[in-house]
Amino acid sequence: MTREEKAQVVAELKEVIDRASGMYFTDFEGMNLAQTTSLRNELRKAGLTYKVAKNTLIRRALEDSGKLTEDLRKALVNQTGVAFGFDDPVAPARVLRDFIDKNRATPTSEDKPSLKIAYLEGVTYPGSALKQVAALPTKKDVMASIVGSLESPMRGIVGALGALQRDIVYLVDAIEKKKAEAAA
Repeated sequence: MTREEKAQVVAELKEVIDRASGMYFTDFEGMNLAQTTSLRNELRKAGLTYKVAKNTLIRRALEDSGKLTEDLRKALVNQTGVAFGFDDPVAPARVLRDFIDKNRATPTSEDKPSLKIAYLEGVTYPGSALKQVAALPTKKDVMASIVGSLESPMRGIVGALGALQRDIVYLVDAIEKKKAEAAA
């Protein structure tokens, strides 16, 4: 690979890293071509990106984007593929978890690919936390929950005001009936 080609790969990686809200560094050693292609297809279906590059080039791109941490530096060993999430930083974790579960040869076999480390919006998570990270709610779910929490008290106020008006109408109606009975 020439110096220009390396510079181009680093620039492409930096561009993807800058857009990504979640990065999942995987070790795909031991996976065959069909499994790797299947993983890429699963990620692509979910609107995600999977890049494989030399660790030194990934390290340079992370440095250039200002996201290289000591934990990430230590994780860049052996063969590394990176799954990138953009709108939902947790989406790659779900796809990876499902892919690993679906392709596990036996319940005790080693996960392929294995997660080395995850980087979500400035926070790193160890590879062993894949299931916990995948269980996190999506941004849409969190926003819907917040809107629901804000909407509920407002509905309560509207309901209370409606009940107050109804009670006033019943009270006026009852007074009117008593006056009509007293007059008769």
